[in-house]
Formats: sequence, structure tokens, C-alpha cells
Amino acid sequence: MKILITGANGQLSTELKNQLNDSNIDYLALNKSELDITDFNKVNRIILKEHPQIFINCAANTNVDGCEKNEINAFKVNAISAQNIAITTNKIGCKVVHISTDYVFDGEDNRPYREYNVTNPQSIYGKSKLLGEKLIEKFNPKHFIIRTSWLYGEGNNFVKTMLNLASYKDELSIVDDQIGTPTSTVDLAKLIISLMQTEYYGIFHGTCKGSCSWYDFAKKIFELKSIDIQLNKINTKQLNRLASRPKYSVLDNFMLKVLGLNTFRHWEDALEEYLRKEV
Repeated sequence: MKILITGANGQLSTELKNQLNDSNIDYLALNKSELDITDFNKVNRIILKEHPQIFINCAANTNVDGCEKNEINAFKVNAISAQNIAITTNKIGCKVVHISTDYVFDGEDNRPYREYNVTNPQSIYGKSKLLGEKLIEKFNPKHFIIRTSWLYGEGNNFVKTMLNLASYKDELSIVDDQIGTPTSTVDLAKLIISLMQTEYYGIFHGTCKGSCSWYDFAKKIFELKSIDIQLNKINTKQLNRLASRPKYSVLDNFMLKVLGLNTFRHWEDALEEYLRKEV
């Protein structure tokens, strides 16, 4: 089995490489300079040359506010690239794992979203990612689309940002009116490696269990690291961000539960392990 991974320097790709290094699975991880997924001809050439059995697309434009400023680039990276990958991989019967987001929902519900719930993205980022999903579905039937949220792992993330700020600040203000689920790349990578070896094609939600606000997330980080810092609750409006954020974007890993493949831990347990090992 040979796997091709995009977004080689990202958090999820890094964890996938860590776990694949412990297996007998051959993989090739490429960064943007090695493979520009927005260029159809380059994608086509690499796919035909390497001839992978599985293509894991971790590359994306995840700068939510940046997507609002540059709509063309957002759709080019998050949607057209997905089409390029789907068309070229379908030529050789290659499976595609495509990472998507909780931002495909509007966040107006008050119970966890399942895979069959109606999507209604409110930001350019969410809209571009949803179109990417649809293009993957249209052009390669052998797809695993995995929606996740609040991802952290080896690299820049909310956890490390909080710890860095606490190193020189005595007080922080954190948003308390956005609810979601912090998700460890360790758990997500484990799921991807398991799922990609099946033929359970479709859309899946893949997040850790439980939910919290960004304020609760930060509070737990400092609690686990025994850091004494003053935390203040603020609302999203006070941040004055360009792009709309879902107020409630908790995902229910319903289809993974149906298939008996839901191996995700509670977000607090995963976070505790991360802080103990990585930070």
C-alpha cells in the first residue's frame, strides 16, 4: 500500500507521519512547494507518477478571516484543489481521504450535528470547504470526507498560543459563547489510518467526545499545567472578527458509531496526554 499526503508540514500530516512510521505502510508527504494542489496538471502528473492507493488531503486554507479577504484564493485552495485531486485519483482507482470542517454548519442548533444534518455555512471558509466536499463526492466515489474541529497537535495551535501568552501575561480574555470540541491530531490520525483501509465511503464526523467553549478549553489547559492566571469571559462580538464563527458547532461522530469505528477519547483526556507528552 502506498499513501500520498498533502500539507506535509501541518499538524495533522505530522501526526499521520508519526503513526505511519510505526507501521509497514509506505507513504510520501508533500508540502506546497513540492505539490501545488491548485494546479491540475501538476496534481495529475504526480498522481500518475507515484500511483498511490490512498491520497490523504490535509492541505487547506484555514485562515478563516483571510478567506473573507481573498475569496478567490479560498475557493481555489479549498474547492478547486479538491476537484483536481478527485478527478486525478479517480483515474487510477485511488481512494481519497479529505479533511473538512465544522464550519459547514451555521452553528444555530443546540445539539450535536450529525452527518446527515443540513449544511449552511456562514463564512467564505465554510462555503469553500463545503464546495470542496461536493466536488470530492462528485468526481471520486471512493472518498472518505472527515469533518473535524478545533484541531491541535504538533505545530502552532490554540494550546500553545495560550501557554505562550501565559508566559508573559497575568490576565487573558477568552471567548465564552462559541461551543465546540477540541480534537487531538493523535485521535484523528488513528481514525484516518483505520478508516482508509476499509470501503466505508462517505462523510464522517471525527472529533473527540464532549464539548466546551474556548474559555473552558483555556481554563482546562491552565488547570492541567498548574498555571495561575486571571481569565475573563468575553463574547464573539467583542473580538470584532471579519468572518462569522459558528456559535455551536459540536459534531456527533454518528456514522463512526454506527460502524463501530468511533475510537475518539474525551477531549479532556486527550488534552491531558498532549500536555504531558508534547508541551
